[in-house]
Amino acid sequence: MARKTDIPPSYYGEPRKFDPTFRGPIQDRGCTDVVCCVLFVVVILGYIALGTVAWIHGDPRKVVYPTDSHGQFCGQQGTPNEKKAILFYFNILQCASPAVLINLQCPTTQLCVSKCPDRFATYLDMQYNYRYNKSYWDYYKQFCKPGFDNPRKSIAQVLRDEDCPSMIVPSRPFLQRCFPDFITRNGTLTVANKTNFKDGLGNLRSVIDLRHAANQVTAMQQGVESGITSLLDAKEVGMKIFEDYANSWYWILIGLVITMLVSLVFILLLRFTAGVLLWLVIFGVIAVVGYGIWHCYWEFSTLKGKRHLDSDVTISDIGFQTDFRVYLQLSQTWLVFMISLSVMEAVILIILFFLRRRVRIAIALLKEGSRAIGYIMSTLFYPILTFVLLAICIAYWAVTAVFLASSGDPVYKVMSTQDKCMYSNITCNPEAFSQTNVTKVCPGSQCTFAFYGGESLYHRYILVLQLCNLLVFLWLVNFTIALGQCTLAGAFASYYWALQKPQDIPPCPVLSSFSRAVRFHTGSLAFGSLILAIVQTFRVVLEYLDHRLKGAHNTFARFLICCLKCCFWCLEHFIKFMNRNAYIMIAIYGKNFCTSAKDAFYLLMRNVVRVAVLDKVTDFLLFLGKVLISGSVGVLAFFVFTRKIPVIQEEVPSLNYYWLPLLTVIFGSYLIAHGFFNVYAMCVDTLFLCFLVDLEVNNGSAARPFYMSSSLRHILNKKNQKRRKDKSLR
Repeated sequence: MARKTDIPPSYYGEPRKFDPTFRGPIQDRGCTDVVCCVLFVVVILGYIALGTVAWIHGDPRKVVYPTDSHGQFCGQQGTPNEKKAILFYFNILQCASPAVLINLQCPTTQLCVSKCPDRFATYLDMQYNYRYNKSYWDYYKQFCKPGFDNPRKSIAQVLRDEDCPSMIVPSRPFLQRCFPDFITRNGTLTVANKTNFKDGLGNLRSVIDLRHAANQVTAMQQGVESGITSLLDAKEVGMKIFEDYANSWYWILIGLVITMLVSLVFILLLRFTAGVLLWLVIFGVIAVVGYGIWHCYWEFSTLKGKRHLDSDVTISDIGFQTDFRVYLQLSQTWLVFMISLSVMEAVILIILFFLRRRVRIAIALLKEGSRAIGYIMSTLFYPILTFVLLAICIAYWAVTAVFLASSGDPVYKVMSTQDKCMYSNITCNPEAFSQTNVTKVCPGSQCTFAFYGGESLYHRYILVLQLCNLLVFLWLVNFTIALGQCTLAGAFASYYWALQKPQDIPPCPVLSSFSRAVRFHTGSLAFGSLILAIVQTFRVVLEYLDHRLKGAHNTFARFLICCLKCCFWCLEHFIKFMNRNAYIMIAIYGKNFCTSAKDAFYLLMRNVVRVAVLDKVTDFLLFLGKVLISGSVGVLAFFVFTRKIPVIQEEVPSLNYYWLPLLTVIFGSYLIAHGFFNVYAMCVDTLFLCFLVDLEVNNGSAARPFYMSSSLRHILNKKNQKRRKDKSLR
């Protein structure tokens, strides 16, 4: 009776005939998942239509420029406010009302001005000084409504008609708005060296009141409650940061180029160093745990020998202690440590003994991946195309989101300083507001601009359109990543299935794989990407709900949201894992998404231990590589920016904050190394699946030879029989 390995089942479950002309991924293939491909194209056209509609109705000026109480933009070219780019609050003290954070609008008149005031002044002081010097009015009227030129008008009438502010305070622009110019001196908050000032009605007020009002406005504009006090010197710090980057960009670029070269060399050298690095770490862990066992035994023996110090007291005798050092004086503590480390050491040795062969296979595949990249160097440059496509997707999504958010007409609301005003926060018409009785019922109320909106069908479904924008954006991003994975998988598969390497590797494998993926499998890639995008959209919605429920006291709702977030996180990572392997099968065999995902899943489940070992070994080595590269380049950058290298000490500029360029180099180095190692990880995963298929399909005979490398055949004790020459061809 023949053994199963003599005539193995094919990958497709039926007897497979070996094709001697096979040179990698199947060339003769058809289109897959056509329905999803058509849907994907229709959605893209609809996405373009959505962007066009948003472009027509939206106005990004509503986001870029601040808007005054009459709905006019500050600083917009071609308008009367062209040279008035800063928003000024008539009475910023009124912004201290809690209604600011509820209604997102400060209940005081807001005016566009060309500059912020630089001194303390009140309308009453201006009227008094105006009798002796006309220049006081010339300065003060800059902050009054355009056209108002009656400095003798009483303060009561001015406040009633909202002609001028009752007071002005020294301010400076921040977020294109005038905020009090706070300065901390010797721990005391001041404005123009003053801690107190007079308001428009002659009352003495503290600078703390100004800070509270500024905090409310800052929280309203930024959506956070960080306040203005944490941003006192933001402009000065920003200028220094800009100066540091302007002086050090050349050295930052050099560091990133060095990272690219080191990452490339590291990947190419893994064929020689992968085994050494892994075994050094494994034996290092064994040695460290062994030393821990010896140290625990030494401490235990020492404490047992000191009977007079009551070292035989048990942990249960002393109970719970906040000082951990108390437990270290007990021999029982070190006995527990020694037993725990001994069990850990035994588990590591047992696992290593039984999995030693699989670890050797993982190392051989890592080396083979390095060799494959060495033969197909163009794969290292493909992530540039992925980066460009992702940048286009992100830019289109951001622009569409801004235009959707800025769609609508100005909406005006009644703003009142009185908490019990019955008309507060209702919609009003600024042109007819003076003819209503609102100001009589609620004195001091104003009809001010609140936000942009509308009552049309389009405006009512802005939120739905934003969700659609998010869903399609995630779909396009995942499709771009899937296209890259499928392209790289096809290129590396052509390397594996070349019997004679590198002679049998087809020309331009990356370009050929890319054309096959786009021409035949756009639908399959879109199918897998859509599943992942839907799950990610649910995760975004759950994060939003969790953020909104943070202040709520409904414990069950928050618990349910937390459980759902955990479940969808696990689901997303599982789908990413399955999609990745499905794309590899699509690139090789040209089947549809569901069939490829099913076959990849069963193939991996039949080799689950090998999958676990290879996955952990690969993750560890790649993480080690990223840390080594970013860390070494970061150390070099530290010595450069701190001017501790004598050879280039004079060329390196003196920096205000040397750690900013340093962190930029470290972060950029990590991202570059991550990009290179993603290609390497895709290579290893592709070679691994090809290796598993090779084991199941072929048996080393002349008709079905193994395509794996000689090192893998040696580990598995597999051999290829030499093919005899056909006499009929002589």
